[in-house]
Formats: sequence, C-alpha cells, structure tokens
Amino acid sequence: MRRLRAAGADEIGSAALEFLTVGVLMLVPLVYLVLALGEIQSQALGVEAGARFVARTIAAGEGDPDRVLDAVTREYGIRDVDAQVSCLPAAAECPAAGATIHVTVAARVSLPLIPPILGLERLAEVPVEATAVQKVSRYWEAQ
Repeated sequence: MRRLRAAGADEIGSAALEFLTVGVLMLVPLVYLVLALGEIQSQALGVEAGARFVARTIAAGEGDPDRVLDAVTREYGIRDVDAQVSCLPAAAECPAAGATIHVTVAARVSLPLIPPILGLERLAEVPVEATAVQKVSRYWEAQ
C-alpha cells in the first residue's frame, strides 16, 4: 500500500500544469480564429452594403455612386475595393428605363497579425465579393 502512494507522489501538481499547457495551446488558436472570422465578416458586410447602396443610388438616379461607395468603404474600413457596374439589357446608355442594374463589389481581407515579411500578407488574404441587383423604373429619366 505504501508503494502505491510513493509512486503517485511524483505526479502531484502535474494535472494542473498539463491543464494549463493544453488550455493555452487550445485557447490561442481559438482566439485567433475568432479575430480572423470577425474581420472577414465585417468586410463581407461592408462589400454587401456597398453593392446594395450603389445599385440603389444608380437606379434612383439621385446622388453620386462614387461618393456612396467611398462612404461605405470608410464606414467598414475597407481599403482596396473594386466595383463593377453592368446593365441588362445592354443598352447604349446605362442606366436606362426598365433596365436591371448589376453592381459587384469585391475586396480582399488581410488576416490579423500577419507581418508584411516576404510577401506573407498577400498570401494571407481572403477575397470577399457581393453582388446587388436593382431594377430601374420604367419611367426613369436621365437627369
């Protein structure tokens, strides 16, 4: 009986150390994953809002779509944005009465805590893209 206690005496306190070690090793990647997904979600919402508001601005014929896109990208902190506008049916004039406007906004999200060394920041980017479609009124007139 005494030998069993003596063998277990070497293990005193090691469970807490193992728990802390494994806990930290599991917690750090989990926190990084939450930060990265939060950043990606924020940028995805930003490009979606940008596409939607630009499509509405063009279809309504009121306001400047470039200023709207600039305001949305500033609000969401989007740095590099690419916007494309197309109309269906393809007419000589875009937008035209009764046309459907397609606006696509794309951006690249840099993952957090990636240093700009040896081009790693370019490898650690996630592309996000959103498309919005808006119908122009049949009674729309160019202003």
